[in-house]
Amino acid sequence: MKLVALIAVCLTGALLLYGTTDMPNWGDPNSPASLHVSPRYIEKTMEETAVPNMVTSVLADYRGYDTLGETTVIFTAAIACILLIRRFSP
Repeated sequence: MKLVALIAVCLTGALLLYGTTDMPNWGDPNSPASLHVSPRYIEKTMEETAVPNMVTSVLADYRGYDTLGETTVIFTAAIACILLIRRFSP
């Protein structure tokens, strides 16, 4: 059984490493995010959100549901940790 688990982990790791070969290089100015997404945020932030800070507008307006989901995951993990490490009084 341990051998099957080891093989599954190695295959998954190999697939993940193979998947990274298709990603653009770090900081590549010709990557899709740099060519399409970033210019739109930079050009349309004030017009679409009326927020002068671009970081705030991206996190709060453009990616609001994603940020809410991340906050929910962190809150759930914190509650789980509190429940696991609390002390019971006899």
